Amino acid sequence: KKVGGGGGGGNVFESESLSYTQEDAGDHMRILVATDNHLGYKEDDLVRKDDSFDAFEEVFQIAVDKDVDLVLLGGDIFHQNKPSKRTICKTIEILRKYCLNDKKKVEFEVLNKDEGVFSTKFGSETNSFEVGLPTFTIHGNHDDPAGVDQVSPLDILSSSNLLNYYGKSKIEGEGTGSVSIKPVLLGKGKTRVALYGLGWIKDERLANLFQVPGGVKWCQPEG
Repeated sequence: KKVGGGGGGGNVFESESLSYTQEDAGDHMRILVATDNHLGYKEDDLVRKDDSFDAFEEVFQIAVDKDVDLVLLGGDIFHQNKPSKRTICKTIEILRKYCLNDKKKVEFEVLNKDEGVFSTKFGSETNSFEVGLPTFTIHGNHDDPAGVDQVSPLDILSSSNLLNYYGKSKIEGEGTGSVSIKPVLLGKGKTRVALYGLGWIKDERLANLFQVPGGVKWCQPEG
């Protein structure tokens, strides 16, 4: 089912969990979904310059209060794909404050982190960073990859091990081409969740892909 990606954001799809056990709390996975944060919006306005950051921090405060397993962001974290130095610094400050925690154990695991589903390596596997609140995101049309190497500002946060950037799928082949969407597979107790994410692609091109047989390939996990 589609759970995110409003406005110009990307699309996030969450599969139904498997083997869900109501009686066993160790199997329950709590996910907070937020989208279109647009960090840096109106940053030149003396009155509204911090509004987007205050709202972003509120998302993570709710995540902490509700003791969620992870935060899932549906695109457009940044308002521009070349955010200002101030915006990048304030974003890093918020993510470090809420996501890095050496006293909180991550109760789930990423089952396919070595299969190229992330733009960079999964952050909590880095010894120098103790992640307590994992955050996953795709890109939207405001923070989409650009340039020869197709780098998004989200790659800065991902390379810093502050969040997990996925859904960065390339269109391959000639003509209309095709795109393959690989899920991030999560496991907690008996529960299995597949998060399908596709970062923003121009509407017309994405519509054409869906009209072509095999234009959009949903990679299904084995078993």
